[in-house]
Amino acid sequence: MVRAAGAVVLRRDRVLLVHRPAYDDWSFPKGKLDRGERAPAAAVREVEEETGVRARLGVPLARQSYPNGRSTKVVDYWVGRVVSGHDVSGYLVNAEIDEVDWVPVDKAEKRLSYKRDRATLREALTTGKKTRALVVLRHGKSRSRRGWRKDDRKRPLLVAGVQQARAAVPMLAAYGVTRIVTSSSTRCAETVTPYGETTGRPVLRTDVLTEEDATDSSVHELVHDLIHSGEDAVLCTHRPVLPAVYDAIGIPVETQATGELVVIHHRAGRVRAVERHLG
Repeated sequence: MVRAAGAVVLRRDRVLLVHRPAYDDWSFPKGKLDRGERAPAAAVREVEEETGVRARLGVPLARQSYPNGRSTKVVDYWVGRVVSGHDVSGYLVNAEIDEVDWVPVDKAEKRLSYKRDRATLREALTTGKKTRALVVLRHGKSRSRRGWRKDDRKRPLLVAGVQQARAAVPMLAAYGVTRIVTSSSTRCAETVTPYGETTGRPVLRTDVLTEEDATDSSVHELVHDLIHSGEDAVLCTHRPVLPAVYDAIGIPVETQATGELVVIHHRAGRVRAVERHLG
């Protein structure tokens, strides 16, 4: 099986399409996952490589699966929104992509070469209204509570947890996260610090999300603020605090592994889609 990822990038009444000379076809920007890469990170990377447009991901779309020689190609798609670089007139064409175009949505179906892409476009136009993301992140793997003799708030990540924190950087970037809020406990702060350092975004540490100080009312207030902030945000906390977080969001409690991300796509205070990605 060949894994790939891409995005249906929408801007006003237009959609971003690319032409591949090797196949003489028009399609959405997409490409194969690199070794160890997760699909959301691959999707935004491929969009930028093939068009020069930096995008963030919105709601996920139905997965495509079709024959690819002797194998099967599986492509994950998301609705994409432009972060920067929308002007594609200066894109340096190459042997892989020789034309990039913002096509009016009412003409895009005719331009697209494949029936499966036309169905994906219709889905994107139906479900793809602009959303914001709240990423609920459980901290990475940390030192054993049993073997830690100091203040539990100071318990750090293991090497595996540090690797999970680094792996979270392109994932959080894929969803355009600009607001970083974390439990003040060391293992949570260390989980989101690499993203803060990479992007230059401040990391807000708060006792509200710690195991010791979290209350239903304080967590509800914080989650409400994040959902109505108009930003894409990440909230990093602990397993015992997660039920209060999900209750505040208004969805069933998600059981999360350490380092796992649950992406809540919301619009006007309502949840539109939920996706999960293991750390």
